[in-house]
Amino acid sequence: MKAWQTALGFNPSRHSVKTEFIAGLTTFLTMSYILAVNPDILSAAGMDKGAVFTATALSSAVATLLIAFMAKLPFAQAPSMGINAFFAFTLVQGMGYSWETALAAVFVEGIVFILLTAFNIREKIVDCIPYNLRYAISAGIGMFIAFIGLKNAGIIVAHPATLVALGPFTPLFLIAIIGIILSAVLVVRKVKGALFYSIAICTLIGVPLGVSNIPDSFSPVSMPQSLSPTFLKMDFAPLLSFDMAMTIFALVFMDIFNTIGTLIGAAAKTEMMDEKGNVKNIKQAMMADAIGTSLGAILGTSTVTTYVESGSGIAEGGRTGMTALVTGCFFLLALFFSPLFLLVPGAATTGALVMVGVFMLSSISMIDLSDLSEAFPVFVTLLTMVLTYSIAEGMALGMLAFVFVKLLSGQLRDVSMPLYILTVLFILRYIFA
Repeated sequence: MKAWQTALGFNPSRHSVKTEFIAGLTTFLTMSYILAVNPDILSAAGMDKGAVFTATALSSAVATLLIAFMAKLPFAQAPSMGINAFFAFTLVQGMGYSWETALAAVFVEGIVFILLTAFNIREKIVDCIPYNLRYAISAGIGMFIAFIGLKNAGIIVAHPATLVALGPFTPLFLIAIIGIILSAVLVVRKVKGALFYSIAICTLIGVPLGVSNIPDSFSPVSMPQSLSPTFLKMDFAPLLSFDMAMTIFALVFMDIFNTIGTLIGAAAKTEMMDEKGNVKNIKQAMMADAIGTSLGAILGTSTVTTYVESGSGIAEGGRTGMTALVTGCFFLLALFFSPLFLLVPGAATTGALVMVGVFMLSSISMIDLSDLSEAFPVFVTLLTMVLTYSIAEGMALGMLAFVFVKLLSGQLRDVSMPLYILTVLFILRYIFA
């Protein structure tokens, strides 16, 4: 094999360049919404929108390339949805800190990640997750991904009486439904690149429906916005307080379990996971995540993490770092062709997200539901991951349920010491959050 193929874990006898390329492009398309959403959210904290766009694209590209070469896995990274809202609406607007201080907290969080990874503490956290919960995490992430797609397309909307409800019939709704049906049909017919074609077709259909908006002065090429308003704009002085210590603690746990949950969930039932439920090269993947977080703070964006949308590329057959390399390169291209890439509306990716959910839900068949002490924590994980809109919360609550049920039913040997320690930390986090 050529040196670059070895560096990416690509074997010509087992992998296809075309498949890996389509997988990488599909991953990019399903998560490209972050290039529009993240600047909008962080601008609410007073940050320059153009600089945040550049920081988002650049940090996503570099962090994804790190995964490609360090871990040789088909995962992509970008600023975390959820944590960016925590950054803007809790840290800045709610607690009154400046965005410069919030960036400093993210930077320190990344350094903590690096240390935890270097000393194998994060791997031990993974090792202590019970097998049934690992498969539950996979299924839960699948449901979560599908819910994201349905929500973004307006198929599921907020309701004052019932919290959620079926949304009104709109062009977005129509495009999403077409995408869901088209994705399912293409997958059933075993069309290679089904999810990518679904996204592309729905984007084109969205033009006459006014969903894919083309501005009058549209130009597909533009120079990247300057990073100067956010680059190295970190204020460390306010971090020396108990509130900020607990904030960094919360950031650490949110990112740890988002990353671990995504890696375990998306790798399940592929050759990337062994018979014991361990993801290969997970330490290198988590180190890439840690470095990406600190780099993102330096550039001017919130916590960078591994994206659940990586599952769309894996579903297309992506298995090596080449998939991540392709995705990372498209993020770099987005710096210069952002108007063109942002034509893809969120509704056009709904079909792909729903199908990924279907694929990942199949891991439920691996779960032993005959033992209620195992089935109950699995149910808690699945339910709360969707209802709290958080992979991290679903994992945490599922593990808490596992420990308490096992402990109070006299099955102490089923709970490892690290899991007891995690339980105490979870409880402290909920008390002081």
